[in-house]
Amino acid sequence: MFGSGKMENRSFGKKIAALQKQHGITKTALADILGVSVNTLSNWEKGETTPSFDAICNLCSAFHLSLDDFAFGTGAQETEKEPSKGLQSIRQMYKIGRGPSSSHTMGPEKICRIFKAKNPDADKIKVILYGSLALTGRGHGTDRIVKETLSPIDTTVEFDFSKTDLPHPNTMELFAYKNEKLRDSMLACSIGGGEVTIKGMKMAESKPIYEFSTFKDIADHCRKNDMRIWEYVEKTEGSDIWDFLGEVWDCMRDCIKEGLNTEGILPGGLGVSRKAGFLFRQNHIDESPETRENRIVCAYAYAVGEQNAAGGRIVTAPTCGASGVLPAVMLYFQKKRGYSDREIEKALATAAIIGLLVKTNASISGAECGCQAEIGTACSMTAAALGELFGMSLEQIEYAAENAIEHHLGLTCDPIYGLVQIPCIERNAVAAMRSINAINLANFLTATRKISLDLIIETMYETGRDLSAKYRETSTGGMAKLYHPNIKGNS
Repeated sequence: MFGSGKMENRSFGKKIAALQKQHGITKTALADILGVSVNTLSNWEKGETTPSFDAICNLCSAFHLSLDDFAFGTGAQETEKEPSKGLQSIRQMYKIGRGPSSSHTMGPEKICRIFKAKNPDADKIKVILYGSLALTGRGHGTDRIVKETLSPIDTTVEFDFSKTDLPHPNTMELFAYKNEKLRDSMLACSIGGGEVTIKGMKMAESKPIYEFSTFKDIADHCRKNDMRIWEYVEKTEGSDIWDFLGEVWDCMRDCIKEGLNTEGILPGGLGVSRKAGFLFRQNHIDESPETRENRIVCAYAYAVGEQNAAGGRIVTAPTCGASGVLPAVMLYFQKKRGYSDREIEKALATAAIIGLLVKTNASISGAECGCQAEIGTACSMTAAALGELFGMSLEQIEYAAENAIEHHLGLTCDPIYGLVQIPCIERNAVAAMRSINAINLANFLTATRKISLDLIIETMYETGRDLSAKYRETSTGGMAKLYHPNIKGNS
């Protein structure tokens, strides 16, 4: 459990005082920068009070630190991930569930199911949401899914915006009571893609089954054994992986179909209307093949994004918020070129390996690395899948996947109202078209490339760690901060 009270506040205050000394900033100057009184700053340093989350973000900006570095006192040299040994099953990449967020609904739901099973006799449960879960939990429906999952147990959900010393931006704490006495507690993190970690509990699904954890090693192995990436997947996972991928593809197609045939306003209060069906049907007599391709692919991506925003059944690819990119492009080219379901499934297997490489060596969590980790990874996965569909070489697949991530570097996650709607839905459509651009470039420029996929994944992680917390799924910066529905052009 976390510490609380003045002891924790004093530790927080010491960090502020130490950073002032390190940077040579006087108390008066820092107070001016932050827009607070000297007395307020003194109270923070003494542990009498704790700054708001906005003030913490301003402190990070003043000292040129990420939120993680401010909380843990780490430096840039510690932003690298520890070397990983192998990859998980691709079953941990594609998860069928309900939106709108793999990290804010699917993950917390799983945590609550585990905690409920551990405490079947509890008559009351308290859940505290921290970090991004607290800041965007209402918009994502985290509090709703927590209460529904723990029902019929009397459950209260609290939002704690002040704690920064967290093991992950999506951290939650659960307490079980019986007859007013505390019986059990759990500290857990929702780390993206519906996957979770729980303090003191080893998750069975986390065991790697693939031998290699870099694209270079995987590609070398495939060349040595005259294999495609999907064959590497089949050899490692077994032939029953195709049954799983068949279910994944069925769900993806169903989601697009439902999204195209559903109209109305998306829930959450932002007033966003569904556009997928309209976009799909608005063909013009003089429409060029290129324009039609753009329109149809985008309509498919919108369909999935809108279903996800409405809490529909989707497949994480790699997350709920980025789930529209891969199915949109796969369905378009299946219809255009007549690919079989098995050929699509082989492409999905290839895409999953790319997603797992990012997940293992960087992050697929918007709360940890911004939207580049979600939509950038989705675009990369889709480019690799297209490369497999088109029968391209390993070098071309790598170039396309690398290119797709590279040009999403630094992309912020600042959803308005904490909803997975603006900019998320439209961003899926844009990324879908970018994946096609990436594969087209790979046809011509692969031989001249300088940057490897492994390098760009490492770069993405470092970039994400350097992003201000305002732009990592906290809805405290960017569009989320500046949007005002009563101003013309903002709705």
